[in-house]
Amino acid sequence: MAVACNDGDMWVPYCYLIPFVLLLGGCDRNVAEASPVADSKEGCVWVAESSGGGRVYLCGTIHLLRESDYPLASAYEVAYEASEELFFELPPGASDSPELAMRMRELGSLPEGESLRAMVPEGDWKRLSDWCDRRGLNPVSLDKMRPWFASLLMVATEYAALGAAADRGVDQHFEERAKKDGKAGAGLETVEQQLALFSGMTVEQQREVLDQTLAEMESVEKEFENMIQAWKRGDLDALQELLFREAERHPDLMESFLNARNRAWVPVLEKVLERNGKAMVLVGAGHLGGEQGVIALLRAKGYQISRVAGR
Repeated sequence: MAVACNDGDMWVPYCYLIPFVLLLGGCDRNVAEASPVADSKEGCVWVAESSGGGRVYLCGTIHLLRESDYPLASAYEVAYEASEELFFELPPGASDSPELAMRMRELGSLPEGESLRAMVPEGDWKRLSDWCDRRGLNPVSLDKMRPWFASLLMVATEYAALGAAADRGVDQHFEERAKKDGKAGAGLETVEQQLALFSGMTVEQQREVLDQTLAEMESVEKEFENMIQAWKRGDLDALQELLFREAERHPDLMESFLNARNRAWVPVLEKVLERNGKAMVLVGAGHLGGEQGVIALLRAKGYQISRVAGR
């Protein structure tokens, strides 16, 4: 699925960008720069096991990657080969629907007579216009967008400039492999549920997201590299620090975009474990760590959690 500005000259995949509006907003420019490390064989992969032998491989993903970020840590291959089915945040193929793209644009467009310029503080519109000038876009093309929709466009544009794309993301990589290999795939939530995350935001929340996104535009490259390095090491603590440093300032957004979704996924994973299934679960790496992350929630249910060894 894609998002487009009104003149049609920028198309970006929507479904893999949902986390980045918050993740960029949560970054702090003062976070120490991560030191480059050799690729870890383990990567960001854990396994939850039931007493009966069920296994759920918890694979932290980055939804947009560069060619240089491959090959993946070998633990991903271990998880894939051991799994009978795969779970993604959205059902396989969901991002390719033209109807979905149209629905997204409908939700992201302001009603007749309203404008983004009138919705946001004058200073934010000035920063947005300056960003458009740097990227060769006309600010008028964003003026009919809701603030969250404009944020998605900005984030996607910056990541595209770094060579990061959804068709290189971990999710897409394994979705394509599973399709070729005939492995079953399913989504942990529906497209409508993800769309509701945005359509349910208040105007003030949308302004916050846009303001945060604008504040981080100058440091996207550095923050992305820090995130990639922490992800390759499987350093969940560092990822939490990078991604959610200002979480306490936005508890309502963290609850709806992260914590509530984590809790909703756990019963689905428990069903796999209870029937002694073997599944590879690919979700944004930010969903795994922390006190309300998927790993902690499954551990609290009594499942054995361990890191998957690469080879």
